Amino acid sequence: MNDLLRSFGRALTSVFHPAMLILTFVPFLVAALAWGAVLYLFWQPLLDLMRGALANWASMGYVYHLFDVLGFGGLRATIAPFLVIVLTIPLIVITVLLLIVAISMPRVIRHLSKRQYAMLEPRRGGSWYGSLFYSLVTTFVCLIAMVVTLPLWLIPPFFALIPPLLWGWLTYRVMTYDALAQHASVEERRALVRAHRLPLLVIGVVSGLLGSLPTAIWAVSAWLLLFFPVLAAVTIWIYAFILVFTALWFGHYCLRALQRMRAHEVQQASGDVTIVH
Repeated sequence: MNDLLRSFGRALTSVFHPAMLILTFVPFLVAALAWGAVLYLFWQPLLDLMRGALANWASMGYVYHLFDVLGFGGLRATIAPFLVIVLTIPLIVITVLLLIVAISMPRVIRHLSKRQYAMLEPRRGGSWYGSLFYSLVTTFVCLIAMVVTLPLWLIPPFFALIPPLLWGWLTYRVMTYDALAQHASVEERRALVRAHRLPLLVIGVVSGLLGSLPTAIWAVSAWLLLFFPVLAAVTIWIYAFILVFTALWFGHYCLRALQRMRAHEVQQASGDVTIVH
């Protein structure tokens, strides 16, 4: 717990460094332009598809009737845009995550290496291509789990539990590899993940909960469609900021754990030499 809190505090301090703030803008610009183009080109077809799906869902008649009874009949038109946005959010977040991993994470680790962990020997147990492959495979597994569990998202309390757990698992799997790729050997990385699996998952889940905060802005944007492009851009940058912070949190925790593991190995080796003599 002390290591979790210590690394959290160090990440919070590091994320406001100018170099780290700059790293939030490149993924933000790429994701904003890409998803802005997708939503601009396909917004109306997606709305039509969603409205058709809602029209064929018998339960929506009861929802519309409830809106009419409560005097909110005018909100019927916002349901389809709201659902399109809600279903788009996980894809946007995953896009930003992959961009952070590919663009920002190596620079985050280099930033930490030059400062707090300059004495840590790099053993290069991972590569950029290995990271890309690992990230894509892990993301694919997460998307399958997301689709399989999607019906449960409408049932309390699963709607509040499943997304952070899936996001936490994905983030911890992807960012742990990148945090240790430069400094740890393959054997060291596997040993650290086994020994620290629960704390690493906690970091991922907490980052997932932090990432759910901007979702409130997306929900509001469904009711204020006039401001949707601006709110979309703002929330994408918030996601990027949270993910750079998460990368720093994983970086501090993993590199510190690697430091301690190597120090323990040296201490054990010294003890063995002493016994032999």
